[in-house]
Amino acid sequence: MSATARPASPTATLGQGLRYLAVSVCLFGGIWPITKAALASSTPLWFAVNRCAMATAVCTLLLAGLRRLGLPARGDLPCILAIGLLQLGGFFALTHVALSWIPAGRMAILTNVTVFWLIPLSVLVLGERVSRGQWLAVGIGLAGVGVLMQPWTLVSPEPGAVPFLALLPGYLMLLGASLFWSLAILVTRRLPPRRPVLELLPWCFGVATLLLLPLALWREPLGGIGGGAWPYAIFVGAVAAPIGTWATIEAGRRLSGILASVGFLVVPALGVLISNLWLGEPLGWDVLAGGGLIAASVVLAARG
Repeated sequence: MSATARPASPTATLGQGLRYLAVSVCLFGGIWPITKAALASSTPLWFAVNRCAMATAVCTLLLAGLRRLGLPARGDLPCILAIGLLQLGGFFALTHVALSWIPAGRMAILTNVTVFWLIPLSVLVLGERVSRGQWLAVGIGLAGVGVLMQPWTLVSPEPGAVPFLALLPGYLMLLGASLFWSLAILVTRRLPPRRPVLELLPWCFGVATLLLLPLALWREPLGGIGGGAWPYAIFVGAVAAPIGTWATIEAGRRLSGILASVGFLVVPALGVLISNLWLGEPLGWDVLAGGGLIAASVVLAARG
């Protein structure tokens, strides 16, 4: 007679969640500095295509090895399309192109900002009630974004600094990318999938690839990935994207909302540090202040 399996203890679950969080932070923390370095010998959209195509293949093999690979149910399609078209395809298209304008350290912070879109959209689309603290989080997050965008350089440009208007297209792309991510979250909350999101990742990355490929052929017909960028492309596409996403999902399942939110703030912090040490990007007061305001907004929103 077989013994009944005992549920994992809260301590064990917490320990597992922290290990998954550590994997996610290590893989995603350096992804924007690495991508910035890769764009020296590759074009943005083709790098994004490779990222999604490799992730599709690795996720398929990973789930096949776990015997969890299967066709999605009809009820999973809204989640697959939302994540594939918005959170992956649209987000990658805008962020990779924006990286031509924006330093990697600022990218690492700004790509994690969804709170100022998500909370107002939750009220308008889902009819949710939002606390004063969460509205305050929106304001603090917007203030952080404003500091990172350095609008004062429009009036009083600093010596050697890139003018604000020259960076504006990149910042607008990042705001659009965070909107895409927020919309994907709303869709998956309104129409949750039947299968675990982990089992849908090959389909999500596949949809993203199908979106990005014609964009790359149209916008970058002579583009591609140069020899010097392939080590970065393989790491981002075959390791960071699939395994990092898997670790992020598993960490989110095992950790409380506020612990996960605070823990994932290490990702942009590590990105800023790597950008400073490796790429030589300056670590000015605006990066520290803007990053701190955005971190505070995430914590405040998670606490409700």
